[in-house]
Amino acid sequence: MTATAASKETILVVDDEASIRRILETRLSMIGYNVVTACDGTEALESFEKCNPDLVVLDVMMPKLDGYGVCQELRKESDVPIVMLTALGDVADRITGLELGADDYVVKPFSPKELEARIRCVLRRIEKEQVAGIPNSGVIQVADLRIDTNKRQVFRADERIRLTGMEFSLLELLVGRSGEPFSRGEILKDVWGYTPERHVDTRVVDVHISRLRSKLEDDPANPELILTARGTGYLFQRIIDSVAPEGS
Repeated sequence: MTATAASKETILVVDDEASIRRILETRLSMIGYNVVTACDGTEALESFEKCNPDLVVLDVMMPKLDGYGVCQELRKESDVPIVMLTALGDVADRITGLELGADDYVVKPFSPKELEARIRCVLRRIEKEQVAGIPNSGVIQVADLRIDTNKRQVFRADERIRLTGMEFSLLELLVGRSGEPFSRGEILKDVWGYTPERHVDTRVVDVHISRLRSKLEDDPANPELILTARGTGYLFQRIIDSVAPEGS
């Protein structure tokens, strides 16, 4: 998908700086997105209910309700992709948004082109994809987990486990080549679409792995599915005879 061929997805831009809202509204509209803006956290939640966006660009430091609070509220009811904007210098502050459910973050001052690239990548990754190594049935059974790569859903028994689009893309990558270790840099490039420029960039991967473990593992502190490859990164336990019967 080229920048000019965006399929009219709606993006909600939330920032208390009018200049940033204007710049992003203009640039994102020019490459084919519908853009809705909000100037604070309260307005963001109201706008979200009205426009049901495909992605949210969310500033952290805002009046009434900050970006962290907005992210928490959205994650109670939605898996919408969230890219956070942060001017905070502390790495821990940047990671907080990811831990609350954001898919990625961009540090202010930022390049609009960089943000546009991040947006395209996140939207592209949440679309249905076939990953090399996934059986044609699209359904994989791992212990009591059922991973449906066609519907991009995960179930334990008959109960659905809610994953964000990027969480599923990460799981899909690891499962598709189970038993094979991936470095954090490889995961970042494959799932998020960019290579790490700073050590902190790979923390995006670490936090998403932690989020996946908290949802999929019986004991996240002692994972049996998503394993740490010492000195490398992460891998999914090797899957043997994992294709679920058709119609299961």
